[in-house]
Parts: sequence; structure tokens; C-alpha cells
Amino acid sequence: MTKNLVIVESPSKSKTIEKYLGHDYKVVSSKGHIRDLATTGKYGLGVDVDNDFKPNYIPIPGKQKTISDLKKLVKDSDMIYLATDPDREGEAISWHLKEALGIKDKDYERVLFHEITKDKVIEAFNEPRKIDYDLVKSQETRRILDRIIGFRLSKLMQSKTGGKSAGRVQSVALKLIVDREREIEAFNSEEYWTITSIFKDFEADLFNYKDKEIKLANEEEANNVINSLGENYKVLSIEQKEKNKKAKPPFITSTMQQDASNKLGFNAKKTMSLAQKLYEGIDIGSETVGLITYMRTDSIRLSDQFIKEGYKYINDTYGKEYVGYVKTTKKKDNVQDAHEAIRPTSVFRTPEKMKEFLTKDEYKLYELIYYRALASIMADAKVNATTIILRNNDYDFKATGQVLIYDGYLKIYKEFESSEDKILPKLSENEILNAIEVNKEQHFTQPPARYTEAKLIKEMEELGIGRPSTYATVIDTIKEREYVDLVEKKFVPTKIGIETTDKLQEFFSGIINVEYTANMESDLDKIAEEKEDNIKVLHEFYDSFEPLVKKAFGEMEKNAPEQTGEICPNCGSPLVIRKGKYGEFTACSNYPTCKYIKKEEKEINEIVKCPECGGMIVEKKSKRGKVFYGCNNYPKCKVATWDIPTGEKCPECGKLLVEKNNKIKCSECNYEK
Repeated sequence: MTKNLVIVESPSKSKTIEKYLGHDYKVVSSKGHIRDLATTGKYGLGVDVDNDFKPNYIPIPGKQKTISDLKKLVKDSDMIYLATDPDREGEAISWHLKEALGIKDKDYERVLFHEITKDKVIEAFNEPRKIDYDLVKSQETRRILDRIIGFRLSKLMQSKTGGKSAGRVQSVALKLIVDREREIEAFNSEEYWTITSIFKDFEADLFNYKDKEIKLANEEEANNVINSLGENYKVLSIEQKEKNKKAKPPFITSTMQQDASNKLGFNAKKTMSLAQKLYEGIDIGSETVGLITYMRTDSIRLSDQFIKEGYKYINDTYGKEYVGYVKTTKKKDNVQDAHEAIRPTSVFRTPEKMKEFLTKDEYKLYELIYYRALASIMADAKVNATTIILRNNDYDFKATGQVLIYDGYLKIYKEFESSEDKILPKLSENEILNAIEVNKEQHFTQPPARYTEAKLIKEMEELGIGRPSTYATVIDTIKEREYVDLVEKKFVPTKIGIETTDKLQEFFSGIINVEYTANMESDLDKIAEEKEDNIKVLHEFYDSFEPLVKKAFGEMEKNAPEQTGEICPNCGSPLVIRKGKYGEFTACSNYPTCKYIKKEEKEINEIVKCPECGGMIVEKKSKRGKVFYGCNNYPKCKVATWDIPTGEKCPECGKLLVEKNNKIKCSECNYEK
């Protein structure tokens, strides 16, 4: 007979928690969700859309044994503690466990762990509650919406286009990428020139003529300026201003994903996987303990305990003058604020002390999280910002510099933040200077940059699309569906990605857009707060959505296969390009009457050996016909670049060296040979 049964989601978490609770508790894992919507009923939705969207839940394939085992344990236990993750998804899993295992209200408690440490776990058991059904309704509404949109639109795309799927959030994220690509294509680059005067200890750039901004459109205008300059430059003004440079707030899910991408080169999926391990528990010799708080959060709030311990640690380690203040930002409307920010569970478990217990990548992420949280409550850095204006025959030149006069939080965070000193010489107003030389340089305006993973996450967060916990999955999906190529860490929409977006916009522009998706997230939040009725939200959505789907099935033109210009040798019909399980192939347009398939003999232009896997880097063409270079072992090896590959590895990061602008550079880091 088990006195107390504790059910968590993760097997690794169950081992950690069982050590804390002792012999009166048995801790087991559900291994995530145990039930999901069926794929039966109208349109295979598993939802009775004609009966107030009543869901039909069934065990997830492979989970029946888990359910049976848990039922036996529940039957033999006095009290059940549902201890799934402290978010909407976790709340829903607890509810599914209660329903599927037949647990009565009097026989269970819901406990939440925001960090896996002995004190916090014991504290959670002293403050149990019942399941929050408003949170469950919110999660269930999200699941039903995603199922209806996903199933109905995916089937439409598969029948009318080459697209494999569509979704409430993924299709809006893809639209952002496609829209950006079109901005780039429509961009008209304009020529402009800059002029820089070089002095002994500094440089100054032309910015004004007769107190008005000057723009030079061509070389002739640049030459006219240079010819109009005299020898003497008069120091018109010197402005020195002491500025405070404050630390950023601690990480939330999205900013952690962005920084891990920019600073560590981790994609969102890898970052969340590493963070999950740090949260669930690491064996540090003396104990197994979670090193960070729950990693799915949109709040920058820190606990009073961490702030108190952090101040003491900063004071004892760096000095009283380094103790700062808690950073706050104006709360956004879509912030749930259910959890703390992502922070170390103990300020005394420094990255240096934990290094021997972590893998290389776990250490890198923990170090980033630890110092970001600690720096956020440290004193501001102080810089002396200097601006010098020089005048030469009514032409004004500007030189700017910055000197760090007090490091503050940069004491521990300097390596994670670019903060270079640029020191200007001591000058006095009206002083006359002579330039060593005057340089002119041609430039061209640049189109908006393609999205990197970090920039896409930032954009989605700012627009209120999806939730931080879903960003990694959304990005993974559009990559797996081959809607985008990732070239030099930037998203380029494929032909099928553009086609899918265009078809969806033709018929569903009122639903597949930023505003509608953000408003839906707001409605889900209101359901969680008991400010909105979930059935009303579902009816309002479905009553407008389903007529659009039926119209699209009837009116959307099915893409005709692309003809190759060749004739079938068996029946004389045109040959066309078709899509199959393993990619495109050439076949007879008279299928199924004629089943001729052409054997392809591709001419492959091999460039160099791939330094990553030993295969060959070959010349390829993107869906839009642009030449790039990629490994012939794709998708196992994803080496790809627009620039000419050398076949050599970068000595700094081990990635591919390429030839760009007559220079040998790394395709990933800033190394230049």
C-alpha cells in the first residue's frame, strides 16, 4: 500500500523529487500527455462541432500501459499528488490524469514546482490546491482551435497545393518570412557616398552642410565636397555627458532563446531541451538539484529570496558599490506573469562550481542564465560619452567616443555584451586641426535583412503571436515541412512555402494574419482568467471559419503539374514534374492510364569535400533558381552557403570557410583568414 503517490511528467524529475520526499512518497512519471483528441467524427477532428465542441479524448498510442500502471498505483494509494509542470499545459495534463485514472476530488491535491530544490518541493506540498479548471479550459480551447485549423487547412493544402500542413500560428510565422522576402525583392538599392576626415588620433564623419543634413548621391557630389574643403578644421563644440548603462532584466523564454541563438549558436529546440535538463535536476555530487527555475515564462519578476541572497552575494564578492536594483519594464498586455523569470535556483551555485557536473552545452547555457540574472540586480555601469563637432568651410564633421568610467554590472557581464571603449583625444573649443587625409567611400542602401531564428522569435513575441513555449515547435514545423530553407542562419522561403502562403491569403486573409492571431491569444488569456466563455470563443471562430473552408475547397484552383517540355516515350503525352515521398520526379501526365516514370540522371557539379561529414559540397539551386552550395548528404548534413566553399574548417569554431569578396571567411563566426 502506497501512502502518497506523486505523479510528475518527466522520469528524470521523478527521481530527483523522490529523494527529497522520503519513504512515505512514491514518485512516478506520466511521461507527458496521456490523452489527446481522437481523429474520428466530422472531418476527423475528434471534436463534436455540432454539440458545443465537445471533445472526444482517447489514450495516446503507446500510453495505454502507462495508464494501466498508474491506475493500479492510484488504487493502492491514500492520496494522489498531481505535480505536472506549472503552466496551462501542465494543468491540462493533471486534469487528464484525474479523469483517465478515475481520481476522486477528495483523493487528490495539485502541487506546483517552480524550481526543483528540496526546500521548494517541500514548500509546494505544504501549499497544495485543486486543479484550476479555467486554465484547463484555456488549454483545451487552444487545442481544439489548433486541431480545427490544422486539420481543415492542412487537408485543403494537400489537395490543392504541394503544401503539407497549415496552422494557426505556423502559417502566420511563415507569412512573416514570405512578406520579408517580398520586401527584399521589391527593394531598390540606392547609391550614396560618405566622407571621413582622418586625424592623428581619431576620425570624423561628414554629416551637415550649413547646419542641415547632407546626403551625397554620387561620386561627383563627393568630389565637389572634398574640393571645397580647406586645410583647417575648427573644433566647434565638445559635449561630454556621463551616462548610466543599465543591465537587461533576467531572461524570459523568448529572450533566452534569442540570446542562446545569437551568443551560443543554439537553435530554439536545443535551447529548450538544455533548459529542461537544467530545470529538472542535475547530479552535483552531494545532491540532485534543479539549477534553474521553470523555463517557460514571460515574466521578469524575481523572488524576494533570490534578490536578498543576490544582494548579499554581490556585496560579499564584489563590494557594496556593485549592489544595484531590480529591473522592471512596463507590463505588456499579453504577459501572463504566472512564474518568475528564468534564474539560478541558488546564487551560490556559480557556473564555475557547476562546470564539472554539466556537459559543455549545458554549462554554456547555465552560465548565460546565471550571469544575466545576477547582473540584472547589480549597479549600472557608467560611461563618459563624448561628441566632437568640427567645421570646415560650412561642412560639419562629427566624432563620437565612449569611455567606461565605472564597470558596474559589466564586472560579470562584459563578455556577454559588446562594450568597447572608443577614446577621443583631449581637445578645446576653437582649436584648429589639420586632417592627415580625407576619404570618400561608396555605399548602397541595403534591403531589410532576412529573419534569423532569434529575430523571428523576437518579432513573434512583439506581435503577440503564439506563446514563448511554442516558438521552438513552430519554427521546427516550418523547417520540417520544407516551407523554408535555412541559408547562412537566415530563413529563405521555398517555392512551396510562398505558394502555400499565397493560397491561404487568397481565401483566409481575415484569419491567417498577425492581428487575428494575437487577438486569439488574448481571448485564451481571458478564458484562463474567467473573463471570457470558451464555448462562445469557439463558436465565434468556427462560424466564420468553416464557410471560408468550404468556399476554398470549391473555388481554390488545384495546381497543375509543371510540364517539362518532353514527351512520354510510351504514350506520347506530355511529361510533368510530380512530387512523391522522396521528392520531385518526372512522370507521364496521363497517369494512371500510363505509369511511365523517367529515370533521372543528374549532372552534379562537385565543388569540394565537406569538412563536416566527408561528403561532397555540390552546386545547387534554390526553389527560386539562385545558386548556392550544399552537402550532398543533406538532410543528414545541413552544411549550406551562398558563398564559394573552400573545403577547409574554421580554426575558431570548426565550421566551413568560404570565399567572400576575395577574402576567406567563416560561414558561421567572425573569423577571417
